[in-house]
Amino acid sequence: MEFELTPEIEERIAESLPEWVIRRPELRRRLQHALAGTPANRMTFEEFLDWVEEDIRAEWVDGEVIIMSPVSLRHQQLSDWLTAILLAFVETEGLGTVLSAPIQMRLQESSREPDLVFVAQKNAHRLKKTYVDGPADLVIEIVSPESVGRDRGEKYQEYEAAGIPEYWLIDPAREQAEMYLLDQKGRYQLQRVDEEHHYHARQLPGFWLDPTWLWQDPLPKILDVLRELAVI
Repeated sequence: MEFELTPEIEERIAESLPEWVIRRPELRRRLQHALAGTPANRMTFEEFLDWVEEDIRAEWVDGEVIIMSPVSLRHQQLSDWLTAILLAFVETEGLGTVLSAPIQMRLQESSREPDLVFVAQKNAHRLKKTYVDGPADLVIEIVSPESVGRDRGEKYQEYEAAGIPEYWLIDPAREQAEMYLLDQKGRYQLQRVDEEHHYHARQLPGFWLDPTWLWQDPLPKILDVLRELAVI
């Protein structure tokens, strides 16, 4: 029996969902299918790009759309802090391009939205108008309670399989930073800090990070960090 989205049901939905969901015909259509117990139509990657907007955090996996929860204030502060530092370093050294979410990164069977990506100058051809076409050289994910399974599971496996050379997993709740590099067999290997407790990024020659900076509240001043890195 086909489900009908009556005005009464639509009104109840409107009362319980954010306005940005209700005003999206595609999301309303998917909700209708879900309530009816029938599968929603799959999207091609091109349809996904046409559909997704900056106010929607979403990823495309095997033709299906995954809507992600808004990030926390701490998550956003940490993302902005890392973006500012990496952007200044990369631009000064002329290494490539740093991008922060929302930016889509298309892999073989998915399009993910990492928190930060670095694309080396040699791979600048992968930068398209609205997405990165292929693996970035460095991907950073800031773990949140709702993303821990994806970041440590699905994305870890996808990034490894895609040949992303360097993957950082930053977990503010656990105060844990994990930096992985691909080995010669194409498997991620967890890296260690040096005797000064610095992690040296393989894809960013000359860049190092003290992971303890990430847990400070407030975060270290950006200009102080750039001085430590001899950027200024």
